[in-house]
Amino acid sequence: MEKKLAEIRSQIDIIDNQILELLNKRMALVREVGHLKRSHNAVIYRPEREKAILDRLNKINKGPIASQAIEAIFLEIFAASRHFELPERVAYLGPEGSFTHQAAESRFGALSDYVSLSTIQSVFESVETGRVRFGVVPIENNREGSVHETIDLLITSDVRIVAEIPLDIHFTFASMEDRLSHIRKIYSKDIAFRQCKKFLDEYFSDSGVELIPVESTSKAAKLASEEPFTAAICARVAATIHKLPLLFENIEDSSYNRTRFLIISKDFHNPKASGSKTSLVVKLDNDTKPGTLASFLNDFNEAGINLTKIESRPAKQKGKFHYWFLIDFDGHCEDEHIAPILAKHGDHIKLLGSYVKLI
Repeated sequence: MEKKLAEIRSQIDIIDNQILELLNKRMALVREVGHLKRSHNAVIYRPEREKAILDRLNKINKGPIASQAIEAIFLEIFAASRHFELPERVAYLGPEGSFTHQAAESRFGALSDYVSLSTIQSVFESVETGRVRFGVVPIENNREGSVHETIDLLITSDVRIVAEIPLDIHFTFASMEDRLSHIRKIYSKDIAFRQCKKFLDEYFSDSGVELIPVESTSKAAKLASEEPFTAAICARVAATIHKLPLLFENIEDSSYNRTRFLIISKDFHNPKASGSKTSLVVKLDNDTKPGTLASFLNDFNEAGINLTKIESRPAKQKGKFHYWFLIDFDGHCEDEHIAPILAKHGDHIKLLGSYVKLI
């Protein structure tokens, strides 16, 4: 067996050498692309190009490697390539180890220059002022609903949506204690306690353990790493950062717990591409023209445009109640059947961006 293993490992070494050689050739070409982009002041991050590459590779893939593995490998290659072209500064809703941090790294890789900020507003302000090129913020969770602060800031801020990041949310139970009976306190964010209720009821319902909400699951991991007889419900990445041993993984009630994050930037425009979606906000005069919203939506219906989301937010102005409506729909703002509708209602619309649809 040892002889056979040695032969197989020798073949793997040869393939690894070939992979390294090809990666260096790819980076040499990436360097040329970077020179061209910098000379024309073009944006380095092109999510539609990355999506097209992944689609092409999955189409020709004959296995045994799964499409999820292909995506994970090539997202790291893309991130390393962008860093090679021009390192990008990326702000995210922190702290380090948060799910937003995890979402940011899933698209920009570990080598980017990250800025952890304590509020969503701070992320928007950093993007607007040019202190960072990109920002990553949560927009909605399929169990808890929309993040209203993000929607309100999309309405009032001068930023564009570059891309979306769907992320499956998995919670871990981590502690320095090796016995559950030793645990007296569990730290986590309030939403995490709600989403892991079945686990807590099963293991700690009669133990008298105190559930202590803190501002983030990352903070929970930090506290549990420093304080005896405690534990944290947190993201795996937070436990890793704070060197907190994992006792249980995937403890969330629902096996399908997903959060959608947005990448935002200033003065960013994705070129027309298939498989796009568009987000906009519209403010209509329903007081003087009854049925304005219905008429607006009917234009999309008659054009065969699939609306995927509509949500109202208060306009926050004096007098009567007025509302902005956030609308997502399939297609690019430059598509022939979409552009005329946006032009017709241009005075009432704020276009947030057209970007590659990943959900």
